[in-house]
Amino acid sequence: MNHIDLEGKRVLVTGGSQGIGAEICKQMASCGADVAINYHSNKQKAHDLALQIENEYKVKTVCVGANVANAKEVSEMFKKMDNSIGNIDILVNNAGCETIDHVLELSENEWNKVIDVNLKGPFLCSKEAGLRMEKSGGGVIINISSIHDKVPRKGLIHYCTAKAGLKMFSKCLSLELADKNIRVVSIAPGAIETDMNRAEISKFGKDKFEKWIPQGRIGKVGDVAGVVVFAASDLASYINGADIYVDGSYMNGTIQYDPRPKREY
Repeated sequence: MNHIDLEGKRVLVTGGSQGIGAEICKQMASCGADVAINYHSNKQKAHDLALQIENEYKVKTVCVGANVANAKEVSEMFKKMDNSIGNIDILVNNAGCETIDHVLELSENEWNKVIDVNLKGPFLCSKEAGLRMEKSGGGVIINISSIHDKVPRKGLIHYCTAKAGLKMFSKCLSLELADKNIRVVSIAPGAIETDMNRAEISKFGKDKFEKWIPQGRIGKVGDVAGVVVFAASDLASYINGADIYVDGSYMNGTIQYDPRPKREY
């Protein structure tokens, strides 16, 4: 990715300590950007990643702990970034969570948690970033959505609802911030293999997934991170309010999935 120049840019990646978020941090740094790595529970992973990035790419990093669904913690996170690597230029709203529940057994607490992290979090972070970008003359906000902003899935009614909301949030945000020279892009991954889900994919059968995906393979974290870096760069300067799907044409075929929960009686 080093043909893309992000030198001098300061990036905040929420949920940046592992998985897709960690790869986004690495690829941003490989292009010269200073990186703020947000984490919630994986403090050690965040610090290990920061050390790796500093050693390999010679850029500034800072680890900023916060629950993105908590306005006070988000405010403090941005202040810490301001005081360490400087004013934000690029925000990647990557933090997310999901649980698998039949709708008739889904608790209010689980519903609220998934909606708050996946939808309220990007709102809170985008507001803090937008206020700073407005003063500095512009920036880029990238929301990591999912093919489930369009494709329903059994057991994920709360997650799919949140991602559908995030898709429209991105479009509305692009309209509201365009005159501030702030671009907003939604990037929606399909089936992506990460350290956290690798065992689950293997248990179900990786070959089954790969037969379902027209391109013939499950995605890698780098497939998503590369698109994020491009969208954040000047090469994408006229892409605003768009949805970019990174799924190997999965959602264009007949979507198939592993069985999800039956109702427990």
